[in-house]
Amino acid sequence: MILARDFFIVKSFHSSDNTIQAELELNPLHRIFEGHFPGQPVVPGVCMMQMIKELLEMILKEKTRLIKADSAKFLSMIDPRVNKIVQSEIKYLSTGNCEIEVSASLFSESTTFFKYKAIFITVE
Repeated sequence: MILARDFFIVKSFHSSDNTIQAELELNPLHRIFEGHFPGQPVVPGVCMMQMIKELLEMILKEKTRLIKADSAKFLSMIDPRVNKIVQSEIKYLSTGNCEIEVSASLFSESTTFFKYKAIFITVE
């Protein structure tokens, strides 16, 4: 599943010192929202996780696979009609054996929607 350029677009992207900061614009008319949920769209949790994965792959320029999700906290719903612009911050560290430890969040102003700690590996 690739969400970039359809479910969301990257408005700005900055990376330094193993930290990625990006501003994302959600597409409130995306077909996912026809079923999740009609009349009350909410970004699915799996899409939040996938957005983080895709941003990580943009900077690594490699495909990754999630091997362990230490924690995934869904703190507030994202209604793409209300919160069309979402900020993301991803801190990552390569630990060897192609493993990458990730600590990430999605937020907007004073609301944090999602916090995530996971381990990915690079794949061919």
